[in-house]
Amino acid sequence: MARPMDRSKPRSRSRSRSGGTTGGTAPKKRRTAREKRRFPERGNMDWKGPIVDYKEVELLRKFLTASSKVMSRKRAGTSAREQRDIKRAVKRARFMALLPFTGV
Repeated sequence: MARPMDRSKPRSRSRSRSGGTTGGTAPKKRRTAREKRRFPERGNMDWKGPIVDYKEVELLRKFLTASSKVMSRKRAGTSAREQRDIKRAVKRARFMALLPFTGV
């Protein structure tokens, strides 16, 4: 058997979260490609970035997570070539026991 609806309280027709006004929110500002990059100060096209070497342990640690995994390109803000160089350097540093294979 269906229960009758409780009509003792009038229901508000406005469902907006902005304090009762019916106006919409402002559209989000789109970020340009320059604002999206993690390392925006790259200089001119001749600048190739820091030299990635397996002996540069402090630089390599910046691209590792807490569990010693290599960060993704999106999170680290690196190009495909930089990511390959980082991957190769991390593998060499792990083999030489300069970096751990697993997190602490």
